[in-house]
Amino acid sequence: MTVRVLTEQDWPAAARLYAQLNTKASFVADAKAQANFAKVLRHDGTFIYGAHLNGEVQAMATLHLMPNVTYGGRPYGLIENVVSDKAARGLGLARAEMEAAIEEAWLANAYKVMLLTGQQNEAVGFYEKMGFSSDDKIGMILRRP
Repeated sequence: MTVRVLTEQDWPAAARLYAQLNTKASFVADAKAQANFAKVLRHDGTFIYGAHLNGEVQAMATLHLMPNVTYGGRPYGLIENVVSDKAARGLGLARAEMEAAIEEAWLANAYKVMLLTGQQNEAVGFYEKMGFSSDDKIGMILRRP
């Protein structure tokens, strides 16, 4: 297994994983989605880490390093869109990509790394094993009607 930052050439694998990410959200692997993937990759402070098994991207996670005014101007990390291919779950791929993203945040001197996950998501235990906690903060979302 290897972990690296994805590039635009990884779009086909990323599209396959995005389709598995959230079956409630509409995702279409079209030219617009591909352009948005490229835009995210070019965004300063954003990294999409991919875990590769047998040369194929089998899992990915996005890290956004956000500028900040408090904490001496140190950034914070936001991890989103963590997904492993259904056939490759339980192999440590998500852990490896998450560890790479977290290390990137610490190298950038981030004072914290946070993420949101669904309340009914079986991944909660996975994130807790990695050291994430919901003790300090409550995540809240406002969606556009």
